[in-house]
Amino acid sequence: MDVISMTGLPIDVLAAGYTGNDNGVRSVVAFSARLSYLTMCLTLCWGIFTATGWVRRFTGHHALRSGHAMLATFTLATATVHGFGFWFLDEQLVVGSQVFIPFLNGYVRHALGIIAFDLMVAIVVTAGMHRVFRYRNWLRFHQTAYAVFVLAAAHAWWGAWANGNFELVWLAGLTVSAPALALVAVRFVPSRVLAKVGLIEGDSARTTPVDKAAPLTVSVDNQRCHRYGFCQTEAPDVFQLQEDGRLAYRQSPDITRNLDVLSAARSCPMRAIEVAGRDV
Repeated sequence: MDVISMTGLPIDVLAAGYTGNDNGVRSVVAFSARLSYLTMCLTLCWGIFTATGWVRRFTGHHALRSGHAMLATFTLATATVHGFGFWFLDEQLVVGSQVFIPFLNGYVRHALGIIAFDLMVAIVVTAGMHRVFRYRNWLRFHQTAYAVFVLAAAHAWWGAWANGNFELVWLAGLTVSAPALALVAVRFVPSRVLAKVGLIEGDSARTTPVDKAAPLTVSVDNQRCHRYGFCQTEAPDVFQLQEDGRLAYRQSPDITRNLDVLSAARSCPMRAIEVAGRDV
């Protein structure tokens, strides 16, 4: 049974050097960290569902990118509360720029979390810049989210061990991260294997190989197309989003634009663009 001092705090808390303020701040910091960990795993899962279209295979509905963006924003918000909450500790474990510059306070486990946070900020900030950068370059940077997941998970588990909460994270953390880890593993499985187990359509015309040096025919499924504009970024002289929201495109683009057209088809998150060889 805890012995309570005149301040109303347990004696062991005071012995550890915590004030009443520190006790409350640490509770907020810990709770926001667990929320951030949970939403990070959900963000990763939803991002994979969105990029691959796997949700539609099971539910008949497309995954919404807005849901992925909302989860990512909430993850960043709770991570911000977790990190900057240390500023309010009387203990001054982290001060000033140590919150967002790694290795300044000498703790490697803190540095892992800070690097993950900095990368997360960069990903969120650049998420809406796919119209500025070529999709392939944007996507490569966006995929650093996998590194964020690894760094943040290492930070969370190491911190839990250091703070004596490893049992809680072992049970809850492993349960939450298991689906995310499974999806990441499946994400990098060859497409032919996924087609065999029914996760993707292996007989679709959209996956039919074409001769990159031959004339191509382009068609767009208007029911699938959500006007994200990735295709326009990759091949602006072939695909154009109109002011009224409709997508205009050239059905028979020049051979010199073949690589850009194929890149546009690959970049479409809804798999709405079909490219096939054209007879001449």
